[in-house]
Amino acid sequence: MSDRPRPLTVPTEDQQQMLAEVRRFAEEGIRPRVAEMDAVGKLDPAILKTLFEMGLMGIDIPEEYGGSGMSFTDAILVIIELARVDPSVSVVCDVQNTLVNNAIRRWGTEAQKKKYLPKLATEIVGAYALSEAGSGSDAFSLRARATAEGDGWKLSGSKLWITNGYEAGLYLVFATVNPEAGYKGITCFLVERDDPGFKVGKKSAPRRRSRSSSTT
Repeated sequence: MSDRPRPLTVPTEDQQQMLAEVRRFAEEGIRPRVAEMDAVGKLDPAILKTLFEMGLMGIDIPEEYGGSGMSFTDAILVIIELARVDPSVSVVCDVQNTLVNNAIRRWGTEAQKKKYLPKLATEIVGAYALSEAGSGSDAFSLRARATAEGDGWKLSGSKLWITNGYEAGLYLVFATVNPEAGYKGITCFLVERDDPGFKVGKKSAPRRRSRSSSTT
């Protein structure tokens, strides 16, 4: 038996079994709906429900928080498998796992992990609100501002092209707390869909492969 480490591109037996289930779902549950979803510019809620039921929206969230307890690599493999059939569905899963869940798991407080990770693993879609009309995804040029107010923060500004923005219940919103500090003055805020003053704007006209973006 070789002592050389296994290449990441060669799935383990467990990963192969998992990917077989994902492929079956993609072929049977997603492919028949792709044309219709593209036509209306909207993700089928039944697909989103199945993604949660299969544990694919909380792949590397630890089991103690209600997730699947797998690895970041597992998440990437699942995303690739979904993208074979429909890139839009794969991006929904991608943003949830590699951006939203990953950020909270790595940098969130314990209280934030206990509050949000179980929901993100089972029922709530997350969105990563960085891009803006005037700066795109250039974080150093963002104009959204956050000012201390009482025991919290007041955010002002708008975001654009936010994947999962239409379906999300939780948003990671990036804003500057100290413009003079440059990029060091930028931080991230957890904003719930029902928070006062927060509004999800209208979606742009439906276009192929752009079902899940919105203005916030």
